[in-house]
Amino acid sequence: MSASHLLSFILFMPFLGATLLFFVSNQRRAIVQGIAVTFAGLSLAGSIYAMAAYDFTKGGFQFQESYSWSKELGISFFLGVDGIGAPMVLASAMLMFAGIFVSWHIKDRLKEFYINLLILGSATIGVYMSLDLFFLFFFYELSVIPMYLFLTIWGRHTKGYLDMKKAGDPLSDSVAHFFNFNRSSKEYAAMKLTLYLSLGAVVALMGLLLVYVDSGLRTFNILEIAEKGSLLKAKESLYFWLIFLGFAPIAAIFPFHSWSPVGYAAAPAAASMMHAGVLKKLGHFTIIRICFFLFPAATQQWMPIIAVLCVINIFYGGLVAFLQKDTKFVVGYSSVAHMGYIFLGMASLNLISLTGAVFFLFADAMAMGLLFALAGYIYYQTKTLDIPSMRGLVTKMPFVATCFIIGSAASFGMPGAMNFIGELMVFLGSWKIYPVQTVLAALAITITWAYYFRMIRAMFFGEPDPKMAHLVDARGWVDRLPLVLLASMTIFFGIFPAPFLNVIQSGVAPIIARMEAPASIPAPAIAAEPASLPIDAIPPAAEAETKTEPADAAASGGD
Repeated sequence: MSASHLLSFILFMPFLGATLLFFVSNQRRAIVQGIAVTFAGLSLAGSIYAMAAYDFTKGGFQFQESYSWSKELGISFFLGVDGIGAPMVLASAMLMFAGIFVSWHIKDRLKEFYINLLILGSATIGVYMSLDLFFLFFFYELSVIPMYLFLTIWGRHTKGYLDMKKAGDPLSDSVAHFFNFNRSSKEYAAMKLTLYLSLGAVVALMGLLLVYVDSGLRTFNILEIAEKGSLLKAKESLYFWLIFLGFAPIAAIFPFHSWSPVGYAAAPAAASMMHAGVLKKLGHFTIIRICFFLFPAATQQWMPIIAVLCVINIFYGGLVAFLQKDTKFVVGYSSVAHMGYIFLGMASLNLISLTGAVFFLFADAMAMGLLFALAGYIYYQTKTLDIPSMRGLVTKMPFVATCFIIGSAASFGMPGAMNFIGELMVFLGSWKIYPVQTVLAALAITITWAYYFRMIRAMFFGEPDPKMAHLVDARGWVDRLPLVLLASMTIFFGIFPAPFLNVIQSGVAPIIARMEAPASIPAPAIAAEPASLPIDAIPPAAEAETKTEPADAAASGGD
């Protein structure tokens, strides 16, 4: 595998696999499954190599590839990964690979399902790699199409919706129950997801075009715009809000979050894994890649508002999750709450908090991927995700119960799991910047503990239901491989986080340097910025040295 074409290999292997599947009959399940596993596996192998070979001591964007697409418009197919993009490329490839096995037993149009899964995986990988704003937006838009198809073709109606239909309620097929998420059909969920994300994309596109025009360079190259562009200081807040509001809906920040839990509940397991693990993270990533990099002064000015919204996310998601009776809704609203922790780390704008936020992005991808994979297996066996309808599953599914407890423990931040490291770094980095929000966010962890413990107790313990006597545990390698893979990642790197943290910090440090650069001094470019010391070599005073006070930032670099 040539390092000079490594990123193209990772990106296009799933596309190639999806193309080959078009020529295979659905009757040849073994061939369909073999093609999907092979090409998703090749992409995963390449992403593992990229993560392992990334030189964090050098930092910057590595494995770069650039091909001119339109000289007249200044568009190039420009790929590269830094310490922020490389872990998320790995997360996308890993969840895509795991999703192949989670979907192994699908009987309805398996070939088409795998085509959509491979395209969705490639599209998210493309966003994390793209250093050209045009292709970043292209891959972002491409990722929405498979999710719509997953929901409408392979999705499920919620129990509340089926109860309404059974009772003949005329509201079942109307939008009058807009805020009653437990009663949504799969078509309603698909349309809501598409409308939210598409409307956001239109706003983001206006911001990107404005940046393209005002830079004066006639290029979409992010690095060139950052180094040579002449973006107007008077418009910097406008750039920021167009980009932020455009990509915030997919990140499920309040009040643009309501499409997300509905989509989780309706989607098949593999789609929910990709949705929670990497699709939702596109919002955080694009905000960091564009707003933090191109508009550092406006970012500092407006982050205090985001710090307030993220606390609403945390409490709203946690309290609503506590009230849910559907497994996917509990996990889905839990994911919404987790997005608040990530935004808190982003809003604090210092080395420790932002490193923790990016680490949390990957950690949450593993934990949510594991929980939604398990929810899919339980639904495959029981034909329900209604928590009161299940009890005593541990007697029939001890392996599934163990993995579910691991995923839940990771999600609520148990020490020894990756999420704990991310949360801890976010709290440490945010304490002196937003003490009130940090205390509230830390207290909200008790809510997370409450609804996960209650769900585990209700589903897996107690007297077994005789109706569940037919259940079978995950025994074969097909059923166990994705669960073991995701559980191992969250535990191993929760105990030994340094390899990830070193890589992530090498991507975060140049962004913080741009934030701290005086307005009269050109900010260093990410591509040329040397990496900082390994994370385990940071002195205790590093937090104080790297923090950026929002009030000072607003005074020194606003518009």
